[in-house]
Formats: sequence, structure tokens, C-alpha cells
Amino acid sequence: MKSPYETLGVLSTASDDDIRKAYRRLAKTLHPDLNPGNKQAEERFKELSAANEIISDPIKRSRFDKGEIDASGAEPPPRPYYKDYAASASTGNPYQNNSGFSDFAGAEDIFANMFGQGQRRSRPARGSDISYKLTIDFLEAVNGGKKRISLPDGGSLDLTIPPGIQADKILRLKGKGEASPGQGGAGDGLVEISINPHRFFVRNGDDIHITVPVTIAEAMLGGRLKVPTPSGDVMLVVPKGSNSGSVMRLKGKGPRQGGHGDQLAEHAQRGT
Repeated sequence: MKSPYETLGVLSTASDDDIRKAYRRLAKTLHPDLNPGNKQAEERFKELSAANEIISDPIKRSRFDKGEIDASGAEPPPRPYYKDYAASASTGNPYQNNSGFSDFAGAEDIFANMFGQGQRRSRPARGSDISYKLTIDFLEAVNGGKKRISLPDGGSLDLTIPPGIQADKILRLKGKGEASPGQGGAGDGLVEISINPHRFFVRNGDDIHITVPVTIAEAMLGGRLKVPTPSGDVMLVVPKGSNSGSVMRLKGKGPRQGGHGDQLAEHAQRGT
């Protein structure tokens, strides 16, 4: 899988402005509305949107650069530690030697006995947490809502999706994990959110970007266009003499996390 930087054709040291310009340049040629019926362009646009979703977000970009997530935004599998390797060895402890530290692999248990035994006796162990993965649509992430999920015991519940939620966010369901082996409380359910890319909306931080096809006549003479937003269609006025690449801001039409973000509508000229 290509890295997001390769997909957008920028260096890993690219500025936010360089990334934004690269995305817009490619989106103008690959947008599905400008390539009707072209499956290859549609797939490339999806890859472009997913790559932009990662490196246009400062937190995700930092996590990708550190190797904490891959090009798809997923976390890599955990690396085994030396104690795991030691436990799987066919004979003996490969870290054991005669230098006086042969029992160091068990030091963790010794310290736990020294400092935590009293606490364990006074506080019953709670049940284990259970991890879930839930994929939601782009508009569900922007507008919020409810999603029904199934539980291991055969039950189900309606999970509240906060408006403006980001991908990889983990929602905690108190008491929806495994039961305690003793008298402690149940663990929690941890729901990791994934978001399907939208056909023409792309999220950039607190804003949403959309490319709007505009005819030459509309750009020269001006006009009114119906433009989709996450909360419904609006009429957008195209100023007379507009250039391809002009951006208009629709206030309050973006994600709703901590208030309303905006929607940026960029003109892309089409032939007729």
C-alpha cells in the first residue's frame, strides 16, 4: 500500500498548504462528477481522499510519521516482548545466564507482590474490557446519530454517535465488557470508530471540502448552483468572472464537534 505522501505526490516534509494544494489539484482531475462511469478514476479518488484524511489531520499525520498507524489509518499489530519470546522457547529461558540476573524475568511478579498485594486483596478484580470495531458512514460521523450494535451475550444496544466524531475515536460503554471472575464490576465495551469515505465530501480538520463542477458559461456570466452539504442542499451564488480553483466558504456546514465547522466549495471548470 502506498504511503499517503506518495498518493498525494508530496514529500513527508510538505507543509499543510502544500498538502492542501496537491489534494485540490488531483481532485480536479479525479472527481467522480468530472469522470462519470470511470471506475479507475473513482478508485483513485477514494485513495486520494483516504490519504488526505490522514496527512491533512495533524494528529493522524503525527501518528503515521511515528509508525503508530499505517497508510489505511489502522494500528499495526503489537510487537512481541522478550517475555513472550521466552515463554514460547522450547527449553529454558533464552535470557537466563549466570550473572546473577537469571530470575529477572520474574521481577515484575516480585514487585507486584511487594507493592500491590494489599490493594488486590481490598479491591475485587473487575471484568476484562471487550473491544469492538464499528464502521459508520461519513454523514453519520458529521451529523451524529444512533447506531445499533450487537453484544457478545446476544443482546444489542443503541450507541450514540457524537456529532463531528473523528476516525479511530474510541467510545467507552461502561459495564458492557466481561463479567468479573469474582465480586468486582463488569469491564467496559470499547468501540473503535472507522468512517467510510464519502463520494465527494472530504474532511480537513474542522472543515469539509467539496469540488463543485462549474461550466464555462456559469463562470463567465455568474449564476446559481445547487450544492450538497451534510445537512441538505443549498443554493450557491457563482460570482461573474469566477476562475477555476476559486473557493467559497459555507459557514456552519462542516463537522459539528465543539460547534460548527465550515464547508469549502471549490470551483472546478467543466467543458459545457
